[in-house]
Amino acid sequence: MAAPTNSPGMLIANSLGAQKDRQSVTSDWNSLQDAIEGVRVREMKNVIKNGGDVLCEVFRREWMLDDGDVDQVFQSVMNPGSISAWHVHQFTTDRLFASHGVLQIVLFDGRENSTTYGRINEFRFGALRPALVIIPPGVFHGVRNISPEPALLLNLVNRAYQYEDPDHWRLPLDTDKIPYRFQP
Repeated sequence: MAAPTNSPGMLIANSLGAQKDRQSVTSDWNSLQDAIEGVRVREMKNVIKNGGDVLCEVFRREWMLDDGDVDQVFQSVMNPGSISAWHVHQFTTDRLFASHGVLQIVLFDGRENSTTYGRINEFRFGALRPALVIIPPGVFHGVRNISPEPALLLNLVNRAYQYEDPDHWRLPLDTDKIPYRFQP
């Protein structure tokens, strides 16, 4: 039940210029943000096994999140507060899996021919809420560790890194080309 607009709490909030939160999730905790075209997210469930061990699936082709193969898998360990941004690929599809710590993954659709050109998506995933985020070519992405411990990020790319000719393009963290700033 909503508080009356003339309640003491509302009078103080209004006098300070406070803004009311808008709904961001459903009652099932599904995000209400408009997804960038081609981006897919699959949240995983941790399975607690005998003895307290935890098992979590990372990727299965049958999930049909995209139509690509896995050509290389690599892991990044990000220190607390570390930011890796902004980068994009012309041909490579990234599949980011957050599995330990808490990672903030921010996407920007830089594809001018996309129906979601210019849109931002922001996710927070990790040990308690593991997820796989599919990022198609042309979508810029940045990742920040927002936990007080090192965080792990797996990437299951459809095209292995080409040492002689990397499909890796970068913009500086503070670029004015992407309308997003990582907050401290």
